[in-house]
Amino acid sequence: MRQIAHYLDAVVIVAAQPISDGVAQETERALQDHELIKVKFAIEDREARWSAAKSLAESCNAEVVHKIGKVAVLYRANPQANSKLSNISRYS
Repeated sequence: MRQIAHYLDAVVIVAAQPISDGVAQETERALQDHELIKVKFAIEDREARWSAAKSLAESCNAEVVHKIGKVAVLYRANPQANSKLSNISRYS
């Protein structure tokens, strides 16, 4: 999954903590469409970024599969994902 995510652009940007409902809804929509997404956190503190990533993943029933710097990769399987949009199905 890290290899697939390497070429993705961040589709959600989180500017502050706590995570707002709008950010959670946009993340939910992105996961439904793509299954694997990058989220960029504009939070300076490393621990606060990690906490925000875990919180966002939990709110969307997703998993944090990778994190590096200010970017986290979230994954949530969707058996009915649109194959034209799903990142996983493109590389399977």
